[in-house]
Amino acid sequence: MTRPLTLFTGQWADLPLETLCEKAKTFGYDGLELACWGDHFEVDKADEHYCNEKLALLGKYGLKVFAISTHLVGQAVSDRIDQRHKSILPDYVWGDGDPQGVNQRAADEVIKTGEAAARLGVSVVNGFTGSPIWHMLYGFPPTPASLIKEGFDRFASQWKPILDAYLELGIVFGLEVHPTEIAFDIASARKALEALDHHPAFGFNYDPSHLAYQGVDYLKFISTFSERIFHVHMKDVNWSDVPVEAGVFGGHTEFGAPDRFWDFRSLGRGKIQFEEIIRALNRIGYRGPLSVEWEDSGMDREHGATEAAAFVKEIDFPASEIDFDAAFEE
Repeated sequence: MTRPLTLFTGQWADLPLETLCEKAKTFGYDGLELACWGDHFEVDKADEHYCNEKLALLGKYGLKVFAISTHLVGQAVSDRIDQRHKSILPDYVWGDGDPQGVNQRAADEVIKTGEAAARLGVSVVNGFTGSPIWHMLYGFPPTPASLIKEGFDRFASQWKPILDAYLELGIVFGLEVHPTEIAFDIASARKALEALDHHPAFGFNYDPSHLAYQGVDYLKFISTFSERIFHVHMKDVNWSDVPVEAGVFGGHTEFGAPDRFWDFRSLGRGKIQFEEIIRALNRIGYRGPLSVEWEDSGMDREHGATEAAAFVKEIDFPASEIDFDAAFEE
């Protein structure tokens, strides 16, 4: 049996959820990964009646939900807050914009998101964490190891209460390992787990596209954190084989700009080795959804989402339940 195929709604939040449900079914999806913005899943409204209405709407189009995602609010839990965050947060989380207050209100909202997920009947909340030390990424002036440790300690103090609440709820949090987060590669993901004392409610929403263009071994990530892969995003990325003007850090250019080192691509049109990802997921026994996070600044999104659904259905295959040479054993 292959895994459920879902569409992450974050890049479609300009559409009413019912409109997207109708489209997603025609695109070929089995369900949606609901973003907690737009009208797709509104945490402040998500009582039992609201959740039942969302499930009924999905069911009307033959769709299911396996996870919800709080990337925007999650980002504000551990970030150094500035004016940029106002545009991604609900007014009641932003409040007066005082950074410490925003951090705390965001943390409270992530806990409420877990409570809402439980009412919706899903056990996975995906998202970002933010980072108090991302601005120290490049070490000049030289960054003392003590400052990095302080950053991870601060992250842990902010997220452990959330994760404790999730544990009681039977919910897990999947961090999408990503530049600007506390974990953005294998080494930093390991440090994040250590800072959290390997909290059982903390793991990863695996997305190879954010690892590959950095030069991170995105297949090794799966084997390294095999018990912490709570959810999977399917997203492709392309990068240049020759020197360019805007390197890995992007040169303050927009996506799709010419002479960028990397850009996201529709599935199958970049350089990610998805067959090897499927084989790696089979080895660790992952049976959860494959959720398409569709991004390609050079392609119509409805065309892309349709071709991405077909691509995933073609590339996904179940693990073998036998050893191919077992028939030769005595």
